[in-house]
Amino acid sequence: MIFGPTPLNEAEGAILAHGLQRPGLVFKKGRKLSAEDIAALKAAGVASVIAARLEPGDVGEDAAASAIAAAALGPGLTMSAAFTGRCNLIAQVRGLLLLDRARVDALNELDEAITLATLAPHEIVEPRQMAATVKIIPFAAPEAAVERAVALAGAPAPLLSVAPFRPKRVGLVQTTLPGLKPSILDKTLEATNRRLAALDCPPAEERRVPHEPAAIAAALRELAHNDILLVSGASANVDRRDVVPEGIVAVGGTVLHFGMPVDPGNLILLA
Repeated sequence: MIFGPTPLNEAEGAILAHGLQRPGLVFKKGRKLSAEDIAALKAAGVASVIAARLEPGDVGEDAAASAIAAAALGPGLTMSAAFTGRCNLIAQVRGLLLLDRARVDALNELDEAITLATLAPHEIVEPRQMAATVKIIPFAAPEAAVERAVALAGAPAPLLSVAPFRPKRVGLVQTTLPGLKPSILDKTLEATNRRLAALDCPPAEERRVPHEPAAIAAALRELAHNDILLVSGASANVDRRDVVPEGIVAVGGTVLHFGMPVDPGNLILLA
């Protein structure tokens, strides 16, 4: 791409790099100059403009952005029409944004002309929310770089997609100890149901049992018809062999991971 000051005699078909105003004349940045535009500029006393001229091997900004966005477009997303080198990917459904962070990084390292900005992986998106945007920085990108970006965005699968939320049935076991107020358990159930409602799930089916492995195991067995089981213990888990994990193991479960790098919530376990 040729870029810089351009005499008007060479500017027909060039892309105006900066907005230009003269009495009775307003040309915006990105305008492709026609013969009529050149005549108007000459009449206004303009001798040259800062412009870009595409060469063989260049892909115009809108065509490049559209091609890359189309390749990256997976289920649950749609794309806007490209404008000024930008093409947006828009969520069609409510759900989680799925993307391969390593491939996004690799695409952004291909050529400085090509950028892909996204929301964070697994972020909740709403219908009509922008999930990502492809932006070509100059007025054109090298054809070879665009082809590599298209290949990277499209294989082995489209780079971005939205996994729609699906209602899940949830069972909740809450354990009790002497002195524990029922209002604490009520608040836990209310908070859990608010979170489930935000994920389009029905209220939890609850059991309240003593803080003992056998009682937890029996409650989990009763609730096994649900898709997801939650256990909220009256006392924190401090070891894989504590009461709640022992109750899970007693009913045939397996503790997959004990402890999480979050605060609060260090003592969460996944089973």
